[in-house]
Amino acid sequence: MDTTMYPPSSAELARKRRELAPKPLEAFKAFSAAVFADGALPNVTKQLIAVAVAHTTQCPYCIKGHTAEALKHGATEQQVMEAIWVAAEMRAGGAYAHSTLALDVMQHAHPQD
Repeated sequence: MDTTMYPPSSAELARKRRELAPKPLEAFKAFSAAVFADGALPNVTKQLIAVAVAHTTQCPYCIKGHTAEALKHGATEQQVMEAIWVAAEMRAGGAYAHSTLALDVMQHAHPQD
């Protein structure tokens, strides 16, 4: 039996989302279009940011969708991979930065004399 954790996107699922909540979906699509429109940052840069964020939030649909959009808008495979490495560094950096919480607890549990 072939099963996956995340079902593939399909027209049927899109139809069901639209059927169950048409107004929020319409608002989300308009918001997304506004966010990814060329502005101070071109769309390709925004898509690379989205690739990095998607890897940080670990959304498989976003990873696939924004990677495809980044490539479609002219990003190179090397740029996509560098964006992913930025995400990895930020994720690791967050763990490193938050170690101050554990260090603070340890310091108060065993005060230095």
